[in-house]
Order: sequence, then C-alpha cells, then structure tokens
Amino acid sequence: MPFITRAAVTLASAFFFASTAWADCECGYTVNGTLYTDLVESDFLHIKDINQAGWMPQKYTVDPDMARGPFGKDANPKQIVMNPLKSQYDWAGDGINGGDAGAQVIVRGGSPAKGGLIPMGEMDTNRTDMLYGSFRAGIKLTGLPGTCGAFFWYRNDSQEIDMEFLSQQFNASSHPVNLVLQSEASIAAGFNADNTDTFQIHQLPFNPSGGFHEYRFDWFPDRVEFYADGVLLDTMTGDGVPSSPGHMTLSQWSNGDPNWSAGPPTEDAIMTVNYAKGYFNSSDTQRQKDFTKRCKDINAPKATCEVPEITQPPNNNASAKTFFFTQQPNMTNNQTIPSGNPNTIQSGAWSIQAPIQGLLTTLLLFSLVLFMDLWS
Repeated sequence: MPFITRAAVTLASAFFFASTAWADCECGYTVNGTLYTDLVESDFLHIKDINQAGWMPQKYTVDPDMARGPFGKDANPKQIVMNPLKSQYDWAGDGINGGDAGAQVIVRGGSPAKGGLIPMGEMDTNRTDMLYGSFRAGIKLTGLPGTCGAFFWYRNDSQEIDMEFLSQQFNASSHPVNLVLQSEASIAAGFNADNTDTFQIHQLPFNPSGGFHEYRFDWFPDRVEFYADGVLLDTMTGDGVPSSPGHMTLSQWSNGDPNWSAGPPTEDAIMTVNYAKGYFNSSDTQRQKDFTKRCKDINAPKATCEVPEITQPPNNNASAKTFFFTQQPNMTNNQTIPSGNPNTIQSGAWSIQAPIQGLLTTLLLFSLVLFMDLWS
C-alpha cells in the first residue's frame, strides 16, 4: 500500500478511535447498580489547603436561644485545620502537625468566652447541586465527652440526612451512631427528631474514637440507606426523605445540652477526616447538558465505572489507601475537579486529558506508519 494511502487510513482510524472512546467512566459511576453522573472526591490525607479542595470552612454564630442549649455556637475557619501526611506517597502515619493526619474539625475546650458561644468547626462542599447519591467519609471521632460530630447532607432544616455521634455516649460497652432524617415532622416536634419515625440509634461493633471508619449514606427518591464500614445499618423511607438538591457537610459542635451534645469538652476535641466522597446526580442544568454531551453510549465498554467498596476500616497504609477515580488516568473526563490534592492526576476545573490522549495516539500511530514505510 502506498505510504500516503496507508497513512491516511491509519490517521482516519486513529481519529475515529479517539473521538468514539474519549474516556473511561464518561457516562458516570455506579453504586449497587445505580448510576450517578457526577463526583466529589477529597483526599484529606494529602491536601494542604482546604480552600483548594472543593470545600468551604464556615463562619457564623448562633446564640444560645437559637442553638437550643445553655451555650451558642461560634463556627470559624480557624477550627478547620489541615494536617496532611508528611509525604504524598504515604497513606498512614502522623500529620505534619503531629497526631492523626487529615482534616481536623475542632471544638475548643474550656469555658466559653463572653457571649456564651463555643468555638466549633464546620465545612461544606462548594457543590450545592447534589440530588440523590452515595456519600461517604473516613472519620475518627473524638473520645472527649461533650461534642456532637456529624457527617451529613443538607438542604434546609426540613431536608437533612444526618449521621451524628455524641461523644458522651461512648464507653466500654456503648458505641452508638444516631441516624436522622430532619423533616417537617421533626420541626413540628420542636426540632426533636427522636419523636419521629426517622430517628434511629444503632450500636456499632467498634469504638468510633478508636480509629478511622467509613460512614456512608445512599440517598434515593424513596429511601435513605445508612452504612458503617460497608455494612448496612438501617433504611429509612416515607415523607422525611429529601427531594431537593443540597450539599455535604462535616462538622463538630457543642451547645451544652445535656440531652444531646453535652459539653463543652474540657479541652480541644478533634474529629479527623481522612477522606470524603460523593457520587451523585446534579440538579444543575449545565452539568446535565455536559453529561448528555459526553455520554455517547451508556452501554459501551468502560462507559460506566463501579465505585469500589471498602473491605476494612481505613486505618493503615494498605486500608487507608482507598480508591479515588480522581487519582486514576482518564476516569474523570468533564468532571469538576479541584486542584488542591497533589495526587490528583487530572487537575483544573475541566478535563482535557482524554482529547490530548486521543491526539497523542493519533500522532504515535501516524509516526509508526511513516517509520515502517521509510524502513521498507
């Protein structure tokens, strides 16, 4: 075959291949067979700046009356402290500031300052368009009595999915997690969800303050499933299931209420998070258009990718290295990926990795044909 003809065929084939198989996972991510179009993944073991990680430390105050306790709340970014590992190649060990590595969410101990507000930490995802999905975080709770540590999804006070840990409840024989759907019913009950059918207490087979464990909830239009270390704890249904978009939140607080958080703690109480991940559908019109544009054939090989489940608590160099799509080549095309993690392969707001790989493939094949023709 003449060189020009052969090269033209190869070039056309390469461009066809590159344009029809841009990337893995281009149609989304599946959890137990349910497809989600978007993701947020945060590897707090290696992130130095929370503001570059897709999260916003919160700043607000709540007076004691509104906080419904003897004390109020003082959320401040100073109570979110990043303590990454010393090396980006490690997955366990002390952070650069000593102690457990990860994002530290802190409640300051001792008597509250004037005004009766207890300093606390809270951080929310920048993405507020999360409409149904699977959300999970690796967390080590404080062992100091007097705080409420929380991993939750939030729209408003009547649409909220909570996994809450009351450190005063931890002892040698009791390790509970409080599972809550805040709803119109809980508001009517005076913001007391334990008087509704969407409040459950589950004893865990481990101490939440003794190490990192994965806490997770999967939110569907008709139910919410709660998990710990991959084991199903409970399923809630009914009118309390949220139906509007919102965001993920990690927080730890205290208001002195003896029936809930108690406290304040006698010294600084630290809740440490080594990762947070969300796989969800977006309510944003542009993101929906982006999905339609990039997902050419949902049945094509590798068009969807299954989210791996953990098989053991994320505590050492083996188990703490959980799977991140954002740390794999060519698995997050057209996703909105913050640049704050040094291990992220795709950085920047939008992926151009797949088109570049397609172009490189084309040039490589073209060069190979040219070399073979000249050699012969």
